[in-house]
Amino acid sequence: MSRPHHHADGPPHRHGADHHHTDPAPHWHGMDHHHADPAPYQRSGDLGRGDAGSAGHGHSHAHGSQPVAVTRRATRLTLAALIPAALLTLVGLVLLWPGSLKTEPWTGPPQFEGVVQAVHSVDCGTVSEPPAQTPEQTAPPVCGEVTVRLAGGPESGAEVATAIPSGPGAPGVSPGDKVLVIKTDDSAQGGGVTYDILDHDRADGMWALVLAFVLAVVAFGRWRGVAALGGLAFTFAVLLLFIVPAILQGSSPLLVAIVGSAAIMLVVLYLTHGISIPTSMAVLGTLAALALTGGLSALAVSLLHLTGMSSEESLYVTLVNGDINMPGLLLAGILIGALGVLDDVTVTQAYTVTELAQANPALGFAKLYAAAARVGRAHITSVVNTIVLAYAGASLPTLLLLVAGGSPLGTTLTSEFLAQEIVRSIIGTLGLITAVPITTALAALAASGGVRRRRRAPSPRPRRADALEDAWGLPAEQHGTAHPGRS
Repeated sequence: MSRPHHHADGPPHRHGADHHHTDPAPHWHGMDHHHADPAPYQRSGDLGRGDAGSAGHGHSHAHGSQPVAVTRRATRLTLAALIPAALLTLVGLVLLWPGSLKTEPWTGPPQFEGVVQAVHSVDCGTVSEPPAQTPEQTAPPVCGEVTVRLAGGPESGAEVATAIPSGPGAPGVSPGDKVLVIKTDDSAQGGGVTYDILDHDRADGMWALVLAFVLAVVAFGRWRGVAALGGLAFTFAVLLLFIVPAILQGSSPLLVAIVGSAAIMLVVLYLTHGISIPTSMAVLGTLAALALTGGLSALAVSLLHLTGMSSEESLYVTLVNGDINMPGLLLAGILIGALGVLDDVTVTQAYTVTELAQANPALGFAKLYAAAARVGRAHITSVVNTIVLAYAGASLPTLLLLVAGGSPLGTTLTSEFLAQEIVRSIIGTLGLITAVPITTALAALAASGGVRRRRRAPSPRPRRADALEDAWGLPAEQHGTAHPGRS
């Protein structure tokens, strides 16, 4: 409006006062120049009806820290899916919970902790019985004696002499090293008591590493880091107290893995991320992807005739406990391995949708899904390589052995050991790929269903200025406002 600056009807001194704000009425006019129409301020929250960029900017100032509202219908549907899943998991834990596990008593030689005091090396040509060498061993043998002071057991403080460890994988020792020593008593067969170094004592180093891990997690995550450590402790408890004993007692490994994975997921996700709709959507997405992963892995193991006995460890398990279903154990391993990556992807997708909905509450289901799916695709492309590298790194010695064997590439790739690892990688990746659209759709449905579109306040009907307002060059007084100085 240009009338206040070029008004010719009012007194000249009033026009000058409008520039220097010496009169309360002109001062009000300066304020009215910026806030005469309250409609733009009221409509700032309705920018979400325009483009996404402006909507995100206009909404973030007022609602950036508030959770997205959800409808009661979305909450009821979430509870209708989660409560049966939690009840089924609880029933499975009760039915499959192992009783007292029968373990074989330790019949090996006693072990003692010790500290290396001195190492005396000698020429192997001067000893009566040099260590045996295989044709593949090119390094010269090591001979000599190690003095170890025992730090535990009935002979604590005593110093004993042992031979320097030799052979493939033998630990190298030096003065000050903490070692584990085994005692062999052959006096009943006419021999004597001998001591041998079994391995390094890594207890102190492991505790230091665990302490550094705990401090790093707590320092970065604070209370959420503490919750993450609690979830990790619960995971180990389920693995050691439920999954492993139940499988050893003859329960179906696949069924045990499903129940145990569901228990881990339900407790850990809510413990670390809190009880909320995004976390619930992540739980539902993980459950769906986990069920699909189990079905796909069972189909792949059946079609490829995998026995689950491709490694020395699995063969030894069958010798110790022949009642274990080895193909089922393979399926359980695939399922548990996939769970660790599934919850990462589902939580990311659920909270991505939540942040998008908070930034722009006007986004509907389709736009929320499309935007979050782009994030999910970028995440999946990096996680796929992570899964393959994780399995390849764990089986690297066996890969070296297979390649060094000189067998044709096709035979090597289709061998049961590599077939198992390929199945693990492919099935785990398929589970991740299905987890992204499922979780994204669930989270977008919950977020878009709770958007409350604010009704635009009706604009006041314009009124012509009266004589006094026209004389002072003021805009017409609107409903609910009053010019200063007017009564």
